[in-house]
Amino acid sequence: MPDRPEPAEETPHKPRKGIYVLPNLFTLAALFGGFYAIVMAMNGQFDLAAIGVFCAMVLDSLDGRVARMTNTQSAFGEQMDSLADMVSFGAAPALIAYEWSLRGLGRWGWMAAFVYCACAALRLARFNVNTTVVDKRYFQGLPSPAAAALVAGFIWLMTEAQVDTASVAWPMFAMCLFAGLTMVTNVPFYSFKDVQMRKSVPFAAIVLLAIVIAVINIHPPTVLFSLFVLYGLSGYVVYVWRRAKGLQTSVISTSTDEPDERGLHK
Repeated sequence: MPDRPEPAEETPHKPRKGIYVLPNLFTLAALFGGFYAIVMAMNGQFDLAAIGVFCAMVLDSLDGRVARMTNTQSAFGEQMDSLADMVSFGAAPALIAYEWSLRGLGRWGWMAAFVYCACAALRLARFNVNTTVVDKRYFQGLPSPAAAALVAGFIWLMTEAQVDTASVAWPMFAMCLFAGLTMVTNVPFYSFKDVQMRKSVPFAAIVLLAIVIAVINIHPPTVLFSLFVLYGLSGYVVYVWRRAKGLQTSVISTSTDEPDERGLHK
C-alpha cells in the first residue's frame, strides 16, 4: 500500500494580545483633562483650564495604582501614560501660560513656554530609561504633574484674584523656568510610593485626611498652589541637607549594571 501523507501539524493558535481597559481608561481621562485645559485656554477661560490640569493630575495618580492593585500592568500602559503626561503636564501648561500672560513678552514669552515644554519631555524620557536604577522612594527631579501644578496653580490663583495678566507676566516667566528646569535637575523629591494603601492605618490618619480636605475646600487655588510651592522647594531642602551631612545626594540606586550609571551620581 502506498504511504499515506502524514497530516500537517497544526500550528498552535496564539491568543491575541489585548489591552487592559481599566488603567488605560484612567489614562485616557487624564489625557482628556489636558486636552480640555488647552481648549479652555483657547477660549479665554483660564480658571477652567487650570482645573483641567489638576483633574488630569489626580487621574494620572490613579492609573498606576489601579494597574498595580488589579495586576493589569503592561508595556502599552506605560507608553500610553508617558504620552498622556506629555500632553497634560508638558504641552498644556506651557500653552496655557503663553495664552494667559507670556504672549505679551514676545519672544521671551514663547521661549519660556518652550523651555518648560522641552524640560517636561526630557524629564519624562529620563524617567522611562532610569526606572530600574532610581530609588523608588524619590523622584529624580521635580515630577511633571507637580511642575504643571505650579504653573496652573499660579494661573488659577491670579485669575481668581482678578489680577491684570500684564503685571504678572514676568513672574509667570520665572515660574515656567523654575518648574521646567527643576524637572531636569538631579534634586531628590519624595515620591510617596512607599505609602501602602492596602495596609491599615490609625484612626487619627483618617481624621487628618478629613482635615486636609476641609482646608483645601476653604480656597482651593490658594491652598493647592501653596502646597505645591512647598513641595517644589522641599527637594532643594533635602539636597542641601544631604550635602551638609556628607550623604549621597543622587537618587540612583546601586545596580549591577554599572555602565548605565556613569555620570548619574552628581
